[in-house]
Amino acid sequence: MRFPTTFTLNQIAEIINSEYVGPHDFPVLGMNEIHVVEEGDIVFVDHPKYYDKALTSKATIVLINKKVDCPEGKALLISEDPFRDFNKLTRYFSPFVSSSSAISDSAKIGKNTVIQPNVFIGNNVVIGDNCKIHSNVSIYDNCIIGDNVTIHAGSVLGADAFYYKNRPEGFDKLLSGGRVVIKDNVDLGALCTIDRGVTGDTTIGEGTKIDNQVHVGHDTVIGKKCLIASQTGIAGCVIIEDEVTLWGQVGTNSGITIGKKSVVMGQTGVTKSVAGGKSYFGTPIEESREKLKQLAYIKKIPDIIKKLENK
Repeated sequence: MRFPTTFTLNQIAEIINSEYVGPHDFPVLGMNEIHVVEEGDIVFVDHPKYYDKALTSKATIVLINKKVDCPEGKALLISEDPFRDFNKLTRYFSPFVSSSSAISDSAKIGKNTVIQPNVFIGNNVVIGDNCKIHSNVSIYDNCIIGDNVTIHAGSVLGADAFYYKNRPEGFDKLLSGGRVVIKDNVDLGALCTIDRGVTGDTTIGEGTKIDNQVHVGHDTVIGKKCLIASQTGIAGCVIIEDEVTLWGQVGTNSGITIGKKSVVMGQTGVTKSVAGGKSYFGTPIEESREKLKQLAYIKKIPDIIKKLENK
């Protein structure tokens, strides 16, 4: 998430009421999660296991719960609770704004785009030309939709990330201030749910086709010309490269990459990153040829047992 203008380290510290290490006028350009940070961004870290990763990341401002040596060229924001204070910044820079109409006055809708009855379109949504948005679709604030996109009935774009911190008093939600970005020539089936990024974008690439009842988690990036069949569940922060096919009821772990032109057969659990250009099957995932061999061998086990018993 980029801020509307450059802020100083001192200004950010005042918003969250924290100490800081670095020049008071150190420039702060935005805030992001660790996997998408850029120079000028704030990243938060609240566990010693991840201190080094945050301090050596591209982020130049680290919101951290311990006083540590500040790397050269960077600044620190010292907080008792970085998770809480990251949420404070999200509320400040991306506050929830309620809508007073089914289609917001700030939405921009392109030429020859058809909006069917009972569609909700939130604040600052941009929809391109020649799109078809069917009944009961909900498009939350700040979503960007390209040209020639079809979205079938009941789909929801831009719901919050499923991201919580387990505290003694209950689960604490990490607020979402990101977007959903749908590129040109994408089809979304009925009852799909595409969650927005926490601070960045959940993106579906040009020409990708998604079947009914597919879920796409926060900050996931789906490439060009992918095919994703019904009841597939894609976790957050997944990268699906171009021309990947996911057949029905595939499920993925978060933070993995599925390589270009992979084919993942139905009901596979993608438990790790996989290389492109191959076919995969099973849980845990393996190349489909190897997995099918294993299943064939398993079928032979009763015959093997009988032969051993008859000796």
